[in-house]
Amino acid sequence: MSIKPPLTDLPIRTADSGFYKGFSKDVTIISKILIGGLVIWAVAFPESAGEILKGFNSFILSNFATWYIWVVALFVMVCIILAIWPAAGRLNLGTEGEKPEFSNFSWFSMMFGAGIGVGMLTWAVAEPVYHFNNNPEVIQGITNGGMADNVRMAYKWSFLHWGLGAWACYAIAGLALAFFSYRRGLPLTIRSSLTPLFGKALSGPLGNIIDIVAVVATILGVAQTLGFGVEQFVAGLARIGFDGLLGDDGKATTVGILVAIVIIMGASTLSALSGVGKGIKWLSNLNMVLSIALLGFFLIFGSTFFGLQALFLGVFDYLVALPDMMFRVWKTDGVEGSVATQLEGWQGAWSVFYWAWWVAFAPFVGLFLARISRGRSIREFVLGAMIVPSLMCFVWFTWAGGTAIDLTMKQVADGAIGTVKEGEIFMATDGDKIFAMTNYMLSPISTVLSWLMALMIVVLLMTYLVTSADSAVLIVNTINAAGDEGPKARPHIIFWGVALGAVVAALLIVGGLTAIQTAMVIGALPFSVVMLLMCFALVKAIYRDGLREKAGMPTTQPAE
Repeated sequence: MSIKPPLTDLPIRTADSGFYKGFSKDVTIISKILIGGLVIWAVAFPESAGEILKGFNSFILSNFATWYIWVVALFVMVCIILAIWPAAGRLNLGTEGEKPEFSNFSWFSMMFGAGIGVGMLTWAVAEPVYHFNNNPEVIQGITNGGMADNVRMAYKWSFLHWGLGAWACYAIAGLALAFFSYRRGLPLTIRSSLTPLFGKALSGPLGNIIDIVAVVATILGVAQTLGFGVEQFVAGLARIGFDGLLGDDGKATTVGILVAIVIIMGASTLSALSGVGKGIKWLSNLNMVLSIALLGFFLIFGSTFFGLQALFLGVFDYLVALPDMMFRVWKTDGVEGSVATQLEGWQGAWSVFYWAWWVAFAPFVGLFLARISRGRSIREFVLGAMIVPSLMCFVWFTWAGGTAIDLTMKQVADGAIGTVKEGEIFMATDGDKIFAMTNYMLSPISTVLSWLMALMIVVLLMTYLVTSADSAVLIVNTINAAGDEGPKARPHIIFWGVALGAVVAALLIVGGLTAIQTAMVIGALPFSVVMLLMCFALVKAIYRDGLREKAGMPTTQPAE
């Protein structure tokens, strides 16, 4: 069997002049129409939009739960195989001998900040507290909600959602993009990752559709993160003295949402205009330093021994139970209120939702990871993009969330932390929760210290939100420009900054977080198919490169 040279040229038609010079008009214009249409529809017909989105969401969660559970399990297995496969692990994501552009600290900081960092402030306290009160073991009667025997179960399930599964989604997309862009010299865009399967057909409409799906999934996935963060940011602003941003129910008002969107998206657009090497790198380093400082606070003032014990036992329980948790799919027996029905509902509301969220986030984070990981080996990429961020998430959940659980068990917080009501699972973030906890811990010592800690959390939250938003704007612009990483026309960066902010504001105002969650789950489904194809394309390319090396054929683009 003759081995053909790898494809190193994938022409994508872009405009030669005018407003869209350097951009693929097919991808850019259609993406803008779809996102703009969503915003207009949600604002003009909120009730109709809410009902239709809810119907789609119910259909997907009912019929594609097994798909999401198993496809994410496949992503984890593929990443592990690529890391331990000698022929794959040693390959450089660039030309032979090429060195990384960023230091390890900046690499980890940007990766964590863009990928999941804001979730630590939003979920690190709330999710363990929720699972401490209810999880599959509680539903099955194995452990007791809110009791000491349920602490380890709370962390097992929290780690499932924020551990290897989440980062495997990002790693698959990032590996595929970096491999084909930096080894093959193909455009840094989603379609390039499927060239072993579809070849030059990706230059035309098929490739345009794939990139459009990626842009829409990116906007909706990032909107999900910003939606949670905006409400918490408004709560933080209220904590440090900005009145009138919260309603009587403790939720962000329309004015509060708009103020937060203007601040976050204004700063993120300015950062995106400065590029990866300046604004985004600087902000990522800053939020990593502030994150370490906040963790230091929990280590000093929090339940240190409880957190460390939860960390080690939680990691052990997670790794032991991981095969079962990754593959198990619960199905209802058709009886309302039965254990089987409750388990299916829990999995749909938590695990399936999270897998859809990470898949929707994958085109953005994956392309961003590829952009900052050039020159690293596949093994280094997988270990760096999966193990280190997962451990960072685990530390956050045990030190911050562990303190919350410990205070709750000791019944000393006087309701400051509280629990999450049934039926309000994804309002579990409760924007004021982390502020309430730090205030409870510091106010007896000094109200000034309590205010300063709230201010630091607000700044940290803003830097995480800005990092996620500006990275997303930059990545969407890169996809629209056929993979061109160079300077883009400023109006397009500004448009996507405004569009992202408009999506978040419109869906929050007319339907709250539920509308954003629903739109995101819908947008993630087609991209999950693209990611599955990425796995096959990547494995096929690496295998055939091994054959090419044996035949003395080049496997990378010529070094510049």
